[in-house]
Amino acid sequence: MVIDKILRDKNIRFKEKAEKIKVILTDVDGVLTDTGIYYGPQGEAFKRYSVRDGMGIERLRRYTGIETIIITGENSAAVKSRAEKLKMAEYYLGVKDKTEVLEIIKKKNGFVKEEIAYIGDDSNDYDVIQKCGFTASPADGMSFIKEIVDYVCETKAGYGAFREFAELIMAFKNVT
Repeated sequence: MVIDKILRDKNIRFKEKAEKIKVILTDVDGVLTDTGIYYGPQGEAFKRYSVRDGMGIERLRRYTGIETIIITGENSAAVKSRAEKLKMAEYYLGVKDKTEVLEIIKKKNGFVKEEIAYIGDDSNDYDVIQKCGFTASPADGMSFIKEIVDYVCETKAGYGAFREFAELIMAFKNVT
């Protein structure tokens, strides 16, 4: 009985937050990738991405009009290539201060805090998480991040955590 009430109250809070979302911001390494980076003699050679996460980005755009924006400290051709393949209108690479970029995105697009979702996993996401309306972490995110987000995915980074968060938002917006 008590657990049912807690889950119901949590879902009501999630629904209220999800209904307001107009954009999702995401980190790359530790969210869209499994945290592995493959190096060769010339430096970074490969990053592994989940097709499921890509489908989540496409479904959000198609069924809700919600765009996804990458904000990452990485400045890599692999990330740029992935963003372009997914037809992202905006992506920010080589970011030192994600909260500064958040302010640029808000001003450029007219978003307010409550309209922005964010999924991140580590210390460089900490400050920006606190400035967004609905937040998540992959299952294997750092514990101090999982403690401050609204939702902790059951799925690990690079294996569909972004998709899980996207589907949650769509479900609360009554999109299947």
